[in-house]
Parts: sequence; C-alpha cells; structure tokens
Amino acid sequence: MGNLWTVLTHAHSLAGPVLMLLYPLYASVMAIESPSKIDDEQWLAYWILYSFLTLVEMLLQPLFEWVPIWYDVKLILAAWLVLPQFKGAAFLYERLVRERILKRHPKSFSPTSSPKGKPKSKTKLVDFITHKKGEHEAY
Repeated sequence: MGNLWTVLTHAHSLAGPVLMLLYPLYASVMAIESPSKIDDEQWLAYWILYSFLTLVEMLLQPLFEWVPIWYDVKLILAAWLVLPQFKGAAFLYERLVRERILKRHPKSFSPTSSPKGKPKSKTKLVDFITHKKGEHEAY
C-alpha cells in the first residue's frame, strides 16, 4: 500500500506541470502551424490567463499556504482552461479580459488588424523565426 501511495503522490505532483505547461506548449505550437485562427486565440487567451493566475498566486502565496486544497483547485481550474472540450480560456478571455480592454481603448484597439492597418499575417512570424534554405551562417 505504501508504494501505491508514493506513486499516486508523484503522479499528482507531475500533473500540474504537465497540464499547465507541457500540453499547452505542445498545443500552442500546433496552433501556430495550423491555418485556423480560432485555436490561436484559445492558446493566446490561455497564456494570458495562466500568467495572471501565476502572478496572483505569487502575490497571495502566504494566504494560499493556509488553504490545503489550493493545488487541487488550481489543477481543476487549469484543466478547465486547457481542455478543448471546455475552452475555458477563450470563454474567460471573451467575458472578462476583452470587454475591459475594449472599454478602456475602444478606438485604438482593433483585434483584426495590425497598428499600420494591414491584416495580420502568420507567415511573416514563421518566416522570421525559421531560417530559409541557404540562409544559415557558417560558423
């Protein structure tokens, strides 16, 4: 029974990084490479909310130390934000974050265009990050 409890404890402690970092990292890379804009929005919203959650957790750490189920609540919240069945990150972004941004900057913020008025292009970002054939520097 002791070995089973040890395995469950280690699995529980690995669930957080896998659910909150590894899977979103993989899904974000896949979203960048896909032609759809919907998954891009989901994962950008996730990283915005994850950053905010991490900041709040850092600030309120002394308080959360007294809440014994905080890690479990955080895992459930992260699962709701991450899992494609729920799309919690996109939901929270649309309901909370986007409304506040549009209230503060109604004219200067246009989600479909760049600051110069041209539509955003994903291929320019990918071309910037990746080298084209023959552009590698010799070391």
